[in-house]
Amino acid sequence: MGHEEHEQRAKVEGIRAIACGVLTLSDTRTVANDTSGAVICNALTAAGHNVVRYGVVQDEPDAIVTLVKSYAAEGCKLVITNGGTGIARRDSTVDAIETILEKRLPGFGEIFRMLSYAEIGPAAMLSRATAGVYHGALIFCLPGSTAAVQLALDKLLMPQLDHLVWETIRP
Repeated sequence: MGHEEHEQRAKVEGIRAIACGVLTLSDTRTVANDTSGAVICNALTAAGHNVVRYGVVQDEPDAIVTLVKSYAAEGCKLVITNGGTGIARRDSTVDAIETILEKRLPGFGEIFRMLSYAEIGPAAMLSRATAGVYHGALIFCLPGSTAAVQLALDKLLMPQLDHLVWETIRP
């Protein structure tokens, strides 16, 4: 069965109102000024999904892994992180998340960087945005930039979300 048939089955079988977790990794942001986290929460809610966990935590690998694992254990089928995906000394999100991924979706990062290049040029190569699956939960690690988050949501995640979830939960 091709991707068109999978996408159609996902729509027919009604993947709706999935439980989602959003986690912002930042040493400077708070819930009050986290515009990227708010954009993610708003997009998921507008699409009819439930944001059941949201938090802002410093970019510390142990804290990141602990929170993402707890989000998945509590039933989140989608966890979107933002921040900590660059090459700065404190950027550890990707390194932490890759230790727990059971399956990787390298195409996400590749296409995201291609789309980013069209918008910001060669600086797109600094992003280590990644995605994969952990215990049946889709994990997407986005940059902290609100423009980058919006790009990933509009061009990649939201158009394929039903299909992605269907692929991870079907028998």
